[in-house]
Amino acid sequence: MSLKAVILAAGKGTRMRELTQQMPKPMLEVAGRPVLEHILVGLRDAGVVEACVIVGYRGDAIRGYFGDGSRLGMHLIYVEQMVQNGTGKAPELAKDFVGRDSFVLSYGDILVTPENYRHMSELFAETKPDALQTVKRGEDVTKGAVACFDQAFFMTDLIEKPKPEQIEALVRAGKLQPGAPAWYNAGIYIFTPRVFEFIARLQKSVRGEYELTDALIAMCKAGLRIRGFELTGQWADVRDPEVLAELRQTLGKS
Repeated sequence: MSLKAVILAAGKGTRMRELTQQMPKPMLEVAGRPVLEHILVGLRDAGVVEACVIVGYRGDAIRGYFGDGSRLGMHLIYVEQMVQNGTGKAPELAKDFVGRDSFVLSYGDILVTPENYRHMSELFAETKPDALQTVKRGEDVTKGAVACFDQAFFMTDLIEKPKPEQIEALVRAGKLQPGAPAWYNAGIYIFTPRVFEFIARLQKSVRGEYELTDALIAMCKAGLRIRGFELTGQWADVRDPEVLAELRQTLGKS
């Protein structure tokens, strides 16, 4: 089964402060290569060679560096997100590119050990869910989203930036077990085109944005099967200068 990829790389990355004044966050370098290049090469090595990159702020820098993708052995196209209104609606811009194919969806600032892409693809092909969601253990779920799963590792609930009382409610409901991992949404997915049905119905959140996690919650409530996948090895959300500096020290100076 061949997969395509959609990469969300439109944001400015304001938490990077002066580092993103001249370039978008996915173009910041780690170990001598832009973060986005690490992602694309990892996908290519897993057999994903067609990708749509959603660009916005300084999208010219991304287009100019990667071109049509042939240098990487890939075929890349670009779609511009004119309005920065959240992660929920951005994938819709790639709907025509996706067509009837399933696709990996990744944020353009998430770095993982590359072998994860292949293992994700294999599990998706084997279990044939409606979606696959990557998770990590040991992260502070209050800064992202906490995902709950049944014994077969299919999602039962997802809460964005849960407050302590929401965590307690999940424990009381038996959705989180004391001492068991609190699964952190790791920001990489595989979707079938069915996700677009739920993206089309999204409403703005209290933050005034369309949230991708709201589409996942709606899929779950509708009875669609969302399989969890625990990432192994390295995972990093390159969200601020401190994380970037740590990665550069760990993986080699850029």
